[in-house]
Amino acid sequence: MSDLIDWHRRAEALRIEGRAYIDGAYVAAIAGETFDCINPATGAKIADIASCKAADVDAAVAAARRAFERGEWSRMAPLDRKKIMARFSALILEHREELALLESLNVGKPITNAFNGDIVSAATTIQWYAEAIDKVYGEVAPSGHGMTTMVIREALGVIAAVVPWNYPLSMACWKLGPALASGNSVVLKPAEQSPLTALRIAQLATDAGMPKGVLNVVPGFGETAGKALGLHMDVDAVAFTGSTAVGKLFMQYAGQSNIKRVGLELGGKSPHIVMADCSDLDAAAQAVASGIFGNAGQVCNAGSRLIVDKAVREKFLEKVVEHASKLSAGDPLDPATRLGAIVSAQQLESVLGYVEAGRQEGAKLLVGGQRVRQESGGYFVAPTVFGDVLPGMRIAQEEIFGPVLSAITVNGLEEAIAVANNTQYGLAAGIWTDNVKSAMHASRALRAGVVWVNCFDRGSMAAPFGGFKQSGFGRDKSLHAFDKYTDWKSIWIAH
Repeated sequence: MSDLIDWHRRAEALRIEGRAYIDGAYVAAIAGETFDCINPATGAKIADIASCKAADVDAAVAAARRAFERGEWSRMAPLDRKKIMARFSALILEHREELALLESLNVGKPITNAFNGDIVSAATTIQWYAEAIDKVYGEVAPSGHGMTTMVIREALGVIAAVVPWNYPLSMACWKLGPALASGNSVVLKPAEQSPLTALRIAQLATDAGMPKGVLNVVPGFGETAGKALGLHMDVDAVAFTGSTAVGKLFMQYAGQSNIKRVGLELGGKSPHIVMADCSDLDAAAQAVASGIFGNAGQVCNAGSRLIVDKAVREKFLEKVVEHASKLSAGDPLDPATRLGAIVSAQQLESVLGYVEAGRQEGAKLLVGGQRVRQESGGYFVAPTVFGDVLPGMRIAQEEIFGPVLSAITVNGLEEAIAVANNTQYGLAAGIWTDNVKSAMHASRALRAGVVWVNCFDRGSMAAPFGGFKQSGFGRDKSLHAFDKYTDWKSIWIAH
């Protein structure tokens, strides 16, 4: 990305589409209602968004079902489906500047991160699953003479994908990639805070050659559009990323309706362990800071609990606080900005409420803890580090989803593991140690879906992502994601 791009000027010229996308066309909500889309960097309204409700969801699901039954996509030859998805990926990259700008304006993400990270990640995901389409095989089961038994994957049908606001386009594509590659039709509901890129890529999918009705987007609120999808009798599966509380609702909706398949990637309170035998405390401190302050802490697997051995506690916390002190919030459309805004006024209030709770419970505020850039009208919080945190405190147990780090002191590896596992969540964990035995022991003992050793927040489309415990079940990314969107059929042929 060129630093010479005038992002503010481009923002002024940007055309923003706020209507739903159903059956290959943009349409207003049936009731004609809209809601405000707010730029969290300024607090100003930037668009009117269609407020979809049950009737709109019915229309989108019906369009998706018709498309699935017609078979233009679901029964398309794998090579042809692959070509269309590859074109879809290419169009996302072709519209990279526009999509990055929409993402930054919508959620307060630094434009550099959106341009170099989120949009590329989304395109890469679609391309990866395009390439996988003709490389996922069925099986031939052992059977007796005169009988052949085939075991094949079949698309489920209509998938509801409900995605969060922290990485709107990336998370959407984590669902769209395997769901579409499998031959399903999709109704995508973006978070009400972040509908813009989802609405834009729906048209790009059609431009790429995807038949109408295969990808539909219904913006709206969780208690209306989200609930309607969860309860819909003609939705075959829901793939949800978001809070644990809402994930539990989708499980209830499935039971109250057609026992639809549910895949959940939920909250986290990821431990980031630093042991006394870590020889590169500088690298560890950089990783700890990046792991909690990246995306303003609005990351499901953020390393929000620093669990540090008392032998290196003072030295290490000094390094982390130094990183935090050097990181300041800035205008998201300035390419130099690395810390953007909190997504909404409500989320800002929640984060600051946790800071106050930490103070009241006796944790020691080492740096940050206050709203900044208030004159901008936006929702910014300074990088915050608490010391003297006890494992039972709210800031050590509850997901804050903001740039707030809770440092807990332990004595040795076993106590570190025990503290790390003392949470309802189990999404991710990290540990820094030079001892191979400690690394291997911790990797197996930590109850988390992803464990990083001497690194943090590494990922690849080839490796699955998801959690244990109340961080959900089912996996995004990798070939394992196909399990959420397909089912196995056994075919017995006598001959």
